[in-house]
Amino acid sequence: MAFTLESPAFHDGEKIPDKYARKGRNLSPPLIWKDAPQGTKSFIVVVEDPDAPSGIFRHWGVYDIDPECDGLLEGAVNGEAKSLVYGINDFGNSHYDGPQPPKGHGIHHYHFRLAALDVKALHCGRNAKISDLLERARPHIIAETELVGTYENR
Repeated sequence: MAFTLESPAFHDGEKIPDKYARKGRNLSPPLIWKDAPQGTKSFIVVVEDPDAPSGIFRHWGVYDIDPECDGLLEGAVNGEAKSLVYGINDFGNSHYDGPQPPKGHGIHHYHFRLAALDVKALHCGRNAKISDLLERARPHIIAETELVGTYENR
């Protein structure tokens, strides 16, 4: 079986509903993953917008997710799971911030990336930027999958 990531809120390549955007309710969408590889000791979830005018813009980073976890609920918050910890996104926040492309900039693609790691914890501290989390996680990735949603601000 392949390691997969999906959401009941939108399918791969589809529009992300407004309630998950910053101008909506700014809720993180529910995520479900299946068939994590043997040896998974934790997960990391990162949401990136590579279409941002300034380059890759990171909206969310959750790490040290328990290997027994098989998803995140809609509106996930700190403390949802004992080991759930957030990185600092490019808005400067330690929580989910949904899509907010510049008005008239066209469709942006939001990559919800999930990685299975061979370590229980990344030991980054609570004020680590998402870019730092990714750097720390990179050598520990044993499998990766993603879900892409789109969003446009007209």
